[in-house]
Amino acid sequence: MYIGIDIGGTKTLVAALDDNGVIAASVKFATPKNYDEFLKELKRVLQAELPFSEFRAGCVAAPGAIDRKRGRFEEGGNLTWENVPLQHDVEHLVHCPVLIENDANLAGLSEAMLLKDTHAKVLYITISTGIGTGFIVNQQIDPSMADSEGGQLMLQRGDKIVKWESFASGKAIYERYGQKASEINDEKIWKAVVVDLSIGFVDLLAVTQPDIVVIGGGVGHYLEKFHDLLVDELKKYTTPLVPVPPIVKAGRPEEAVVYGCYDLARSVYA
Repeated sequence: MYIGIDIGGTKTLVAALDDNGVIAASVKFATPKNYDEFLKELKRVLQAELPFSEFRAGCVAAPGAIDRKRGRFEEGGNLTWENVPLQHDVEHLVHCPVLIENDANLAGLSEAMLLKDTHAKVLYITISTGIGTGFIVNQQIDPSMADSEGGQLMLQRGDKIVKWESFASGKAIYERYGQKASEINDEKIWKAVVVDLSIGFVDLLAVTQPDIVVIGGGVGHYLEKFHDLLVDELKKYTTPLVPVPPIVKAGRPEEAVVYGCYDLARSVYA
């Protein structure tokens, strides 16, 4: 049995997965703002709600900068924690070796495993409150891109240089139009949204040259609403050196991160 822990800014998902990567049980709880309170709540959930207590190995995912050598979560995402010994503290609670990794990388790994028979280079982009990215090559997180933060791309916006996610994320879309992706049905709005998305997409495509792009997150869940518009916009910038690859929706968006936790943990502790 393996354990995957997906720590989000608002919610944390804990899942026990069997040796075949099937989720046997899962528990979700609100992520406390205070780190020590988080550890207390995680301990309570492990002892009182998760019906498994023995694990071969695990992985914990966090939305931000990771120091893998020291096993620390440094900062980022919607968490206020800074430089905390996350790997050590989780290992103490689950009594097994634990890896630590960025959540977008793990979601990308999970999606790449679903595509392993057809695509070697997978670019994963999650569009939610912010924008996160993961680049997977031959079912492994590309070490040269493991610390990349696509949403932090600095791009021209009017007469200013600003972060891509500041105007193209789900949060930015809601602030501008007063609607979530699930509520937007106006093609004019989607055309404006894909213009903002394409600016960052083009840069990422040029750098990574993926075989396929997988879009996840709250906005990505509604890809069918803007897929064709996005492809048409990207084709305006296509060249023989920067082609537009297939763009698809995440195969298992809700649990992608904990599946990625399993995939990474099993690759090290089979």
